[in-house]
Amino acid sequence: MNAADLASLLCSRLCHDLMSPVGALNNGIELLADETDPEMREKCLELLADSARASANKLKFFRLAFGAAGGFGEEIDTFEAQAALEGVFGPEKRIELGWMVAGDKLPKGAAKLLLNLALLAGDALVRGGRLDVGAENRDGEVELVIRAEGPRILLDPALRQTLTTGSSGDRVEPRAAGAWLAHNLASEAGGSIQLSDPESDVLLIGATLPPQG
Repeated sequence: MNAADLASLLCSRLCHDLMSPVGALNNGIELLADETDPEMREKCLELLADSARASANKLKFFRLAFGAAGGFGEEIDTFEAQAALEGVFGPEKRIELGWMVAGDKLPKGAAKLLLNLALLAGDALVRGGRLDVGAENRDGEVELVIRAEGPRILLDPALRQTLTTGSSGDRVEPRAAGAWLAHNLASEAGGSIQLSDPESDVLLIGATLPPQG
C-alpha cells in the first residue's frame, strides 16, 4: 500500500465516524427551523450541542492519531492524548477508561500507535466494558499495553492479521486503516505488536519500541 492509498483509507474512516454526529447536526438544525414550542426548541439545542461536541472530539482524536498534530516536534503531550481518547469513549459512558501512562511526554510515533491500538480495542468492546491504556518510557525503550475487558469482545480476524502482519489480503478496507497504520508505526520504529489469544476473555495488545536515534 502506498501513501495515497493510506490517505484515502484514513479519509474514508474519518468520514464514516463523522457521518453520525454531522447528520445529527443537520437534523437538529432542520427541526429547530420548524419548531416553535420552547421546550422542543430547547431539546433541539441540546441535540445540536451534543452533536457538535461529538464531532469536535472525533476530529481532535483523529488529528492526533492519524494526522500531524503536535507540530514538527518529536514528542506529544500525554495529557492531550488522554483528553482525545476520553473525548471519543467518555461521553457515551459505555466504556470505562483507565489511563496509566507514565510521564507527561511520549515520542510522537509511540503516542500515535497507542491511540490507534486503544481505538481498535475500544471498538472491540461491542457491549461496553473497561479499557485500560498503559505506556512507559524506559531509557528510550517504550512499552505500550492495552487491556480491554467486557461482556463481549469482538476483534475481527482481518484486523488481527493486519496488526501483526500488515496485510489482511489483497486490499485493506477503511475499517482496517488504523490497524495498518499501527502495524507500520511499530515496524518503522523497529518494534512489533503482540495480541492475546482470540479465545481469551480479555483482549491484550502490547507493543515494544526500541530506543530511536
